[in-house]
Amino acid sequence: MSRSLESLLEDVRSCRHCAHHLPLGPRPIIRAAPSARLMIVGQAPGRRVHETGIPWNDPSGDRLRDWMQLERERFYDESRIAIIPAGFCYPGSGPTGDLPPRPECAPKWHPHLVPRLPKLQIALLVGRYAQAYYLGRERRATLTETVRAWRDYLPHFLPMPHPSPRNQVWLKRNPWFAEDVLPFLRFVVKQTVLD
Repeated sequence: MSRSLESLLEDVRSCRHCAHHLPLGPRPIIRAAPSARLMIVGQAPGRRVHETGIPWNDPSGDRLRDWMQLERERFYDESRIAIIPAGFCYPGSGPTGDLPPRPECAPKWHPHLVPRLPKLQIALLVGRYAQAYYLGRERRATLTETVRAWRDYLPHFLPMPHPSPRNQVWLKRNPWFAEDVLPFLRFVVKQTVLD
């Protein structure tokens, strides 16, 4: 692990590995610093995030910050929070929303990035693609079952649903998420980001 995180981030940001699959071209979105204590692993940037270059700069990000009870300034403090999605570039849209993250991305970069976050205490696994990559066979058959079993993945991971407005129905059907998981999430944020 002789290369610095800064050098690796430069490589990630200049990555063109799957450019021919990306309708808007590559624009890797990532934020990290060696001092980060919490990592957010989402899916892949949406179109708005691609255009602005700011991760979670959309209604999903607004809801995620609300869940975490964090204002934008603290949320984007990369000295405390690393934002490393399963796919770094906007994958394009499909018939029911954005396409999945490119499958090459996480295996290519995450194994090199995470070891360079020595202060990392926990990763929020937001959505099924992040959970599939990090939990592998340990995840349950469905996202709902995986999130419901959140205690089983502590202390390293906290699985969560995606905060997309499209998940409003899921949130209404699963009130236990707001009752049980969000208070713990806020405790984690207090311990890792606000402490």
